[in-house]
Amino acid sequence: MNKKFIPSLLLLLSIFCGQVMAQGASRLVINEVMTNNETDAVDNYGNHSAWIEIYNNSYAIVDIRNCYLTNNRAVLNENLSVPERTAMMYCIPKGNIETKMEPKQQVSFWCEGHDKRGVFYTNFTLDSDAPTWIGLYDANGTTLIDSLTVPALQADQSYALKVDGNKSKGFVVKKAGEASFGENNLPLDFNSKIQSFKREDKHGYGMTVMAMLVTFSALLLLFVVFFFLGRYMVRSLKRRKAAATGVEKATGIASGEVYAAIAMALHEENADIHDWEETVLTINRVKRNYSPWNSKIYMLRENPRR
Repeated sequence: MNKKFIPSLLLLLSIFCGQVMAQGASRLVINEVMTNNETDAVDNYGNHSAWIEIYNNSYAIVDIRNCYLTNNRAVLNENLSVPERTAMMYCIPKGNIETKMEPKQQVSFWCEGHDKRGVFYTNFTLDSDAPTWIGLYDANGTTLIDSLTVPALQADQSYALKVDGNKSKGFVVKKAGEASFGENNLPLDFNSKIQSFKREDKHGYGMTVMAMLVTFSALLLLFVVFFFLGRYMVRSLKRRKAAATGVEKATGIASGEVYAAIAMALHEENADIHDWEETVLTINRVKRNYSPWNSKIYMLRENPRR
């Protein structure tokens, strides 16, 4: 391979991988934030610290390494260079397998101001007494993936999306004890229709009747399908059998074999080709050939001499 071609190939691969990562990272969403944690979740050091939850809203694994988190609005200045902007943000380090987010899963960051404690500890803290802006930037340091402004919260309250990763449903302030650190904001088994049905049908009579109706309806449908299908198959089999024997009841036309037999008989009749039988019977007497093996004189009739 040409050595001059290798750098170009590596550049193209890096651009392609960067675009793929950017597309995956663009599906990241700030899912839930708690700015005043007094009795809620505890970090690995036993501290009740503010936390930010990021949600992977895609159906693919997304690695958030080298992405940036910040609560400094100054980074929104478009005149800043990339080094100036990234210097005011927390860069998520690489080298940890937990930065690879599974589809439809979340990861949380502790905002303690001590980024040396681990990958998921930021270098900034959150203010609970005033609205706080939070931004999530891509690895290039210029693309803003997601941002939100968290209102002033009381102790152990959180600001979260009603449905995980779905901003169209809006945000809600969760009361103390209702925050969902490391869990889904809305339980996956929650369904308003099911809940209302449970309230209306406490004893399950409606569910029983519906189940019986569905079962008998399915059996009736199967009966009708197999009944008409069986009749159709029988008729089809009769038509095939009639076609094989050459008998068509609808038209009354004889088969080719019958026509062939009639034609052969007429041909023999016209050609006067017949086998005549003589009426004289000839009976000949069967001669018995002599054989020494069936002669009685050769049979032992006397006792042997002593």
